[in-house]
Amino acid sequence: MSKIKDAFKNGKAFIPFVTAGDPNLDVTKKLILAMDKSGADIIEIGIPFSDPVAEGIVIQQADERALSAGTTTDKIFDMVKEVSPQCSCALAFMTYINPIYVYGVDKFMENCSKSGISAVIVPDVPFEEKAELAPACEKFGIDLISLIAPTSKDRIETIAKEAQGFLYCVSSMGVTGVRSEITTNIGEMIATVKKVSDIPCAVGFGISTPKQAQEMAKYADGVIVGSAIVKIIAQYGVNSVKPVSEYVKSMKDAIR
Repeated sequence: MSKIKDAFKNGKAFIPFVTAGDPNLDVTKKLILAMDKSGADIIEIGIPFSDPVAEGIVIQQADERALSAGTTTDKIFDMVKEVSPQCSCALAFMTYINPIYVYGVDKFMENCSKSGISAVIVPDVPFEEKAELAPACEKFGIDLISLIAPTSKDRIETIAKEAQGFLYCVSSMGVTGVRSEITTNIGEMIATVKKVSDIPCAVGFGISTPKQAQEMAKYADGVIVGSAIVKIIAQYGVNSVKPVSEYVKSMKDAIR
């Protein structure tokens, strides 16, 4: 069993997201360790990119701050290599196809493996084009996380059958960001998956409050939160470790 799938063994998984290098890589390292201690089951680490098509303004600005601070993919790998042995939870990269291509697909996945990354989430690579990354992921033992959205409909079963690690269920149309309510029928989406696979399903996009997390956890095996955490980091900067840690704990408590 992969370390990612393992994260769902002890009940509902909480999956927080941070942008690597926002406000700097030293703080990112502290944030990862603090979130791990506060109950995170998988931590998504965003590789900052100049054109993050799936992201709303909160994460776009975090990417800009990280890139302005001189964050590079190699520096992120170095940071992860240092932090991963101290983490009990699994680590995943959230990135786009362009940074992987520029870096070199094989080299990227090999470095993921060497630095302790268990999975990659690449939202701009549709299921039908996953052959661009799947062979290198397989070669280096990295789970390639598949995404399904409210519009996936007839494709859900096909995607679920081949999914690895966990299935990322996008709760809302559009880009990432905090939403006051989530109107998608998540239960129906997940029921479609479970007809063909026992893969864990984690819901992301728009979740920000313990109440929303609790609601989503009724249907899903895990809850993913990004923008709400990145907002805290934007507010507190280098002093964000404690408030983020408290937030993660409150979200994990809500879904237990």
